[in-house]
Order: sequence, then structure tokens, then C-alpha cells
Amino acid sequence: MRIVTPAEAVAGIRSGDQIFVQAEAATPTELLNALCTRAPELEDVKIVHLHAEGPAPHMAPEMAGHFRHRALFIGPNARRAVAEGRAEFIPVFLSDVPGLFTRGLVPLDAVFINVTPPDAHGFCSLGTSVDATLTAVRCAKTVIAQVNPALPRTHGSSFVHVSEIDRAIEVNRPPYVHDPGAPGEVERRIADYVADLIPDGATLQMGIGAIPNAVGMALRHKHDLGVHTEMLTDNVVDLVEAGVVTGARKDLDRGKVVATFMMGTQRLYDFADDNPMVEMREVDYTNDTAVIRRFRRMRSINSAIEVDLTGQVCADSIGWRLYSGVGGQMDFVRGAALAEEGLSIIALPSTTSDGRTSRIVCTLKEGAGVVTTRAHVQTVVTEWGVAHLHGRSVSERARALTAIAHPDFRADLDCTARGRHYL
Repeated sequence: MRIVTPAEAVAGIRSGDQIFVQAEAATPTELLNALCTRAPELEDVKIVHLHAEGPAPHMAPEMAGHFRHRALFIGPNARRAVAEGRAEFIPVFLSDVPGLFTRGLVPLDAVFINVTPPDAHGFCSLGTSVDATLTAVRCAKTVIAQVNPALPRTHGSSFVHVSEIDRAIEVNRPPYVHDPGAPGEVERRIADYVADLIPDGATLQMGIGAIPNAVGMALRHKHDLGVHTEMLTDNVVDLVEAGVVTGARKDLDRGKVVATFMMGTQRLYDFADDNPMVEMREVDYTNDTAVIRRFRRMRSINSAIEVDLTGQVCADSIGWRLYSGVGGQMDFVRGAALAEEGLSIIALPSTTSDGRTSRIVCTLKEGAGVVTTRAHVQTVVTEWGVAHLHGRSVSERARALTAIAHPDFRADLDCTARGRHYL
């Protein structure tokens, strides 16, 4: 590993190159900034990553033609660029992303990573984000790193040896933080229903946001829960410290909290730092349905933008407008469904935040993306109750979903369903 200046680190990038950038809380902003200073001399450099935190200078309007983001998941800072055609979206299951690199479908000229300083044996940790980054390191022609003592040193499959790093810069920048805030009454009611579906000894997958935060609060009376998830958040820290999450009854990786990336406050990163209870693993392990189904009482908890009366779940777009991504929802929906006593849960508020639009709908918006099909969905939860859909007919689904819609919209849903002979 050769320590250089930021300008020297990115000097080898050429027009037409394709770069993978480590993402989420570990986004290597200093390397991206250095690359963007070279914009006048570069054309059509493709930058591939998942949801990346931070300012995203490569997606600024003035960078069009110089850099083109290829989103594997659309974060908030990428939505405008995608909507305006300055960036593009690759729909893909999160578990399949490493295979894009190993099979050459997305060849990589370089990878930008954010790592801890090396230990006595020369190993640096990828810190908060392993996901597909470790595979990218193995597949890219050039590996360029930020060596960053502010990152937590995480265990598991998180390590990159200095011999694998071609050039590096030294920085001291804490990982990006995300605070979902306190849940409201709607989220707390949803969480109470979800908690009733989680038995002692269950293994959990949860994401980020007000609903997972509320679910964590609603689980304080449970015992010996385990965690096998793609995203690790502060609510798991709360449950570990409360003695609720022990992993003692996990069927695999017993006693371990397993994730592929983490996003939260500094408290989460301090908890994960050199903590052997936390294992960061590659996403084609955490999100592999063959692995997930081995947890007998697996519970996956995911969200949606809309759910129609047949059970189709839209989670990546608002009509035609691409909004987020496929992510790992289907990985865990299917994996949990295949587990011996498993259950997948889609949890969402019954209306938009202004209360003017139902999120339980007769028909998805034109252009809406179906992330979870009606054949895969098992259980839908709103603040009005639980709809068990697996094995139910369309008419039974329509009745169950109408019953958990907001009362202001139930009559219209019932009328439309009857007009379409769902009822």
C-alpha cells in the first residue's frame, strides 16, 4: 500500500473507466472529491454504487458528460440525477450484486474504499460496509483506499490486506450518521402488531426508519432474539443492551449479530468497533435465501410504497418515478417464507404522511415497480391491523387488505374491488 496525495490517488482514472464506490455510511467522499477535480479532463467515467451517504459531487448537474452514476440502489442524493436522466438505475436483487462483478457483467477498472489503518498483520477493516465491496476489491484492476482511523474496526468478512491496496490517502472522517428520529403514534401502532408476530427465539431482519425503530421498542419483553440482516441500526444496540438480542437460539452463527452494512448514529459505530459479537459478512451470504431459510423462526420486516388489493408490493418507485431500488426485500421475503416457521412481513402506514392518499390501493400507479409479487407476499401490517395473505384467494386478499386500510378509504376500495369482480 502506497500513501499518496488525493490527486495522485485518482490520477490513473481514465475516460470510459468504470469505478465501484463503497457506499452507505462509509462513502469515501475525499476520493470522490479528488476525482471530481479532474472532471474537465475526463469523459464518460461510470461510477457504480449502492445508496451512498454524503454530498455526491459526481452527480452534480455540471458533472454530466464527465461522470455517469449507475445506481444499484437509488439514495436520496441520487433521485434528481436519475429523474433527469443524468444517472441510470440497475434493478437487481442485493444478493446478486457481487455476481455482476465476478461474472463480468459490470467490469470494474477501479474501486474506491474506506478502511481502518492496518493491524499488526497488515489487515484493514472495511468498517461499516462490506456488502459487495469485498468482491469489488477482488475483481477491480486497481484498488484505491481512504485509510481512516475514525471508522469502526469490524469483524467477520470485513478485511482487506494492505497488499491488495494499490494507492491510499490518509483521512480522519467519522462515518456518516443517520438518526431516524422518534416514531410517532402510527409507527408505534404498527410496531405493536408486528411484535405480536415475533416469537421468542426468532431471528430478525429489519431495515432503517421510524417503523423498525418502533418495532425495536416494542420487542423489549421478548427473549433470546437473534439478528441476521442486511442493515444494522441503533435499535439492535438497544435490544442487545436490554438483553433481548442474545443470538443464543440462532440456528446459524449462534451468538452473533450478522449484517452486511450498518447505518445509524455514532453510538452504533462505537458498539460495533472491535466487537466480536458483530460480524459483517458479504451480501451474497447475508441475503442468500439458502442461508436465510436455515433460521427456523426467521422474521423479515420490510416496507412498501403501495400495496394493491391482490397483494402486489411496490417498493422502488412512485409510479414511473424511480425512487429507491429492489434492494434485499425479495431476498428476505423469500428466505423467511421458506424457513420452517418463518414469516415475512410488509409493514407500512395506511396513508401518505398528509393522510390524503391511501397506500392500500386497488391498482398500483401506472409504471409502479412490483418488487414483491402477489405470489411471494405473506403478511401485510398497517396501524389498523394484520392481513395474512399467503394461501388466500384474490377476493380474500381484497377483504383482508381493505380491513387494514384507513377507514376513510375503505368504502372506495370495497366499491372498486366489487366493480372488478375481486369481491
